[in-house]
Amino acid sequence: MNILGVSCHYHDSAASLIKDGEVVVAIQEERFNRIKNSSDFPINAINYCIQESGITFNDIDYVGFYEKPYLKFSRVILNHLQAWPFSLKNFLATMPNWLQDRLIIPITLNKETGFKGKVFFIKHHLSHAASAFFVSPFEESAILTADAVGEWATMTYGVGKGNKIKILREMQYPNSLGLLYTAITTYLGFAAHEGEGTVMALASCGEPRYLDKLKEIVTVKSDGSCIVDERFFGFNKGSRMYSNKFIKAFGPDRKSGASLEDRHRDIASSLQKFTEETLITIARHVHDKTNLDKLCLAGGLFLNCVANSKILEQTQFKEIFIQPAAGDSGGALGVALYIQHSILNNPRRYVMEHAYLGTEYSQIRIKNILLSKNIPFTEFGGEELVKFIAGEISQNKIVGWFQGKMEFGPRALGNRSILADPRNPGIKEIINSKVKHREFFRPYAPAVLEERAEEFFDLNCKSPFMLLAPVVKTGKKDLIPGIVHVDGTARVQTVSKNTNRKLWQLISAFENITGIPVIINTSFNLRGEPIVCTPDDAIDCFQRSNMDYLVLDNFVISRPKA
Repeated sequence: MNILGVSCHYHDSAASLIKDGEVVVAIQEERFNRIKNSSDFPINAINYCIQESGITFNDIDYVGFYEKPYLKFSRVILNHLQAWPFSLKNFLATMPNWLQDRLIIPITLNKETGFKGKVFFIKHHLSHAASAFFVSPFEESAILTADAVGEWATMTYGVGKGNKIKILREMQYPNSLGLLYTAITTYLGFAAHEGEGTVMALASCGEPRYLDKLKEIVTVKSDGSCIVDERFFGFNKGSRMYSNKFIKAFGPDRKSGASLEDRHRDIASSLQKFTEETLITIARHVHDKTNLDKLCLAGGLFLNCVANSKILEQTQFKEIFIQPAAGDSGGALGVALYIQHSILNNPRRYVMEHAYLGTEYSQIRIKNILLSKNIPFTEFGGEELVKFIAGEISQNKIVGWFQGKMEFGPRALGNRSILADPRNPGIKEIINSKVKHREFFRPYAPAVLEERAEEFFDLNCKSPFMLLAPVVKTGKKDLIPGIVHVDGTARVQTVSKNTNRKLWQLISAFENITGIPVIINTSFNLRGEPIVCTPDDAIDCFQRSNMDYLVLDNFVISRPKA
């Protein structure tokens, strides 16, 4: 049985394939077409799913799409009518996309792949729920999903048990925590669907002085549901998501690239605080209604690792599972899982212990690429490699690290990563100047040996997907200043010997040299670009940056000396 899942046409397009009950591939289109957060029909991702699975398009039994386009279209049309004539510009801009792409998914599938079989469409938030629960280790759990908006839903909660999911309640557009976060992200001068993480980082640099103002325009009920005062926003009335009334209340909006003021930091802090408090209230309500101690989270809002940690720390839930591709790309996996389990009634047997579900390249292929480009390299044995690279990292060298299967989701988890020494308090500035060129206040994340994580972080569970931000323990902050954010937290990845042996060995070798079982792990890309996918991408990124070394499997390329 082969089931293909597809998400596209908004942001973070992706494809996944389940073969005989196992998740074989899950991958974003952006990695192939090199357009960050690409919304394109994921033909490259689909082709890779077929190729990697060793099947043909004729072998696909079912295709699933991650939402119901006609239900979503009804909301869009009604929204345009309610906002008329202010929505005319948006109407003219979006209707061609609806008529040419979004309403004809089966036709597009047939045209691009030749598939003529059954296509299932399920609700957007059900795809999110399935993407988390069906790959979680839980037989039964509560499920909470939240993002900007699906068809009508902006947040749902329910229960998963065995191979079934029951949604108990949903919050609907325009009342949306996700839209609120994105609207204020754009008000602060950062890009929608990309800058939310930047705002989360900026929040730690300010004080929540605007929290009461936010509570005046977004009413939160005792169960955590929200009512947004639409007078402050313009979700469908022009070129921006916030209104003049919002500007009057909070001050002039920040233009992209302009200097950051204390007011901007405080607004970011207020937004983050409001989001955390609201999600905690909702999670407590969900616990009360379901009486379950386990919780699955999915939807773009749960890429907010700070809020995730607060939910774990300040609610009655004892265990949480967050799907690594929590945003729309994860919907491609969710719809395939829903078909496999809820529609076809197959039992669950796959648990997502890692996110390494993408492209992989053999040593022979990598070596041939290096030879064809006339790039000098040194080939190492496995143990020799990790000792050498660990030693170079301990000398403040920056290393591009490319190995194994690419990660699914927005986080680099040790297979398409840039690695550095967390002991250096100036390492952020070094990485920024040499490679990333991103905002000075954004932290870099630690990868820590799973068995040593509790020694360094207030963390009593695994965090393999870098979606929790616990506090760094007081006695350890001075040992690893390069990963400590201004609020004393760090976005932690715990590394297991069972799921990423090579990275685990590298960190162990670094510990043997330095006594510290932690390294910096940030995504292998330059600012504004997707994470590298192929060896060619990695070489190109290395040559356009000032990294000191590039590791491609067991091959090491050094930066030529000036």
